[in-house]
Amino acid sequence: MSESRQRRRRAIRALSYDYASGHRVPTHKHAEHQLVFAAAGVMTVSTPEGAWIVPPNRAVWVPAGVEHAIRMSGAVSMRTLYVPRRLAPTRGLPERCTVLEVSPLLREIVLAGVRRGGLDVSRDPRDANLFRVLLDELRSLPVRALHLPFPRDPRALRLAARLQAQPGERGRAHDLATGTGGSARTIERLFRAETGMSLGTWRQQLRLARALEQLAAGESVTAVAIDAGYAGTSAFVSAFKTSFGQTPGRYFR
Repeated sequence: MSESRQRRRRAIRALSYDYASGHRVPTHKHAEHQLVFAAAGVMTVSTPEGAWIVPPNRAVWVPAGVEHAIRMSGAVSMRTLYVPRRLAPTRGLPERCTVLEVSPLLREIVLAGVRRGGLDVSRDPRDANLFRVLLDELRSLPVRALHLPFPRDPRALRLAARLQAQPGERGRAHDLATGTGGSARTIERLFRAETGMSLGTWRQQLRLARALEQLAAGESVTAVAIDAGYAGTSAFVSAFKTSFGQTPGRYFR
């Protein structure tokens, strides 16, 4: 049997893609679970429930059957594994899209799977061992809060769409509620109930998510801070460091 045919028969597919900044993968879904790893660049994975920001050295777990689209910021090196449902018991694994920190071990497993053209867990003991370690890592890795959930109520959703178009929009809750069909109190209640965040926290998460995309695309810290509506560069850098543990420059190095 040829090497290409052997690879086609491997249960766990592993693929490698390189995309230019701004490339979009349209909405689609897979019969298998998908582990998407950003070796370089920033990916934004969007589903009907929200958006997940995947910076370098993070991965997103996309359960089977979930519709999703992907947008690239900066040159993206995507490495992905497709895991059949029958091989991934749900116990301990994320049931929804989840951003995970990529440990050095998980990184090497993913890259090894790509180099080998997939994992033949039923025929190759080495592949079977790699897959068992992969599952253990997925169950134990810390989840990173790079998720921007969308509200469902049309009033809150109108505001969410407006802020996505203009993340730096200023104004208090009363001003932001104008044109949504709901009062400031109603909008705040809806965001807390449907996203698990206050409106202010949701806006902060949106601004940081957009900042990651812009920085990956090569924009300056000053330009990103202004676009996000921060009072100055130092305020933006402080907020970024609080969320990601490093300044923007050090983070992307």
